[in-house]
Amino acid sequence: MTVHDRRDTFGRYFDQFVEGDIYKHWPGITITEQMNTEFCLLTMNHMPLHIDAHFAEQSQHGKRIVVGTLVISLAVGMTVEETSGKTIANLDYQDVRHVAPVWIGDTLYAETKVLDKKESSNKTDRGVVHVITNVTNQRGEQVLTFRRHFLVPKKPTKG
Repeated sequence: MTVHDRRDTFGRYFDQFVEGDIYKHWPGITITEQMNTEFCLLTMNHMPLHIDAHFAEQSQHGKRIVVGTLVISLAVGMTVEETSGKTIANLDYQDVRHVAPVWIGDTLYAETKVLDKKESSNKTDRGVVHVITNVTNQRGEQVLTFRRHFLVPKKPTKG
C-alpha cells in the first residue's frame, strides 16, 4: 500500500521557485450572494453598496458590488497550494489594485508569476519569494492585481 501525503506537495520550497514561472491556479470560484453578505457582516463592513440591494439599485452601478476585501481574500487563498503553502511568514502585500468591479455571480480565476527570489541574509535555511498575482473574471477581464513577498524554507536535505 502506498500512502500519499499532500503535505509533501502542498506549496513549494524556496529552491522550487524559478523566476519567470507562472502558476495558473485552479479551480476558479464563483462568488455567491451569501458569500458576499456573510463576509461583509463578519468583517463589519456595512457599506450598503455591498449588502443592500435596494440601495445599490439606485447607485451608479445599478446593483451590488462584491466587497473588495473578499475578492483579495479569495485570490490569496486560491494561490496558496501552488505558491505559499509552505510559507513561514507572509511579509507584505503591495500595489493592491482593484482594476474592475466584481459582481455577485462572477467567477474568479488567478495566476501568479514569480518575479524574483532572494536567499535570507541571516538564516541559510530559507529565502524570500516575490510574486505578482493577477485575477480575472469568467470573461477574462482583469479585476485585481497585487504583489507580495513571502518567506519560505529551503527543501530539507536528507541525512
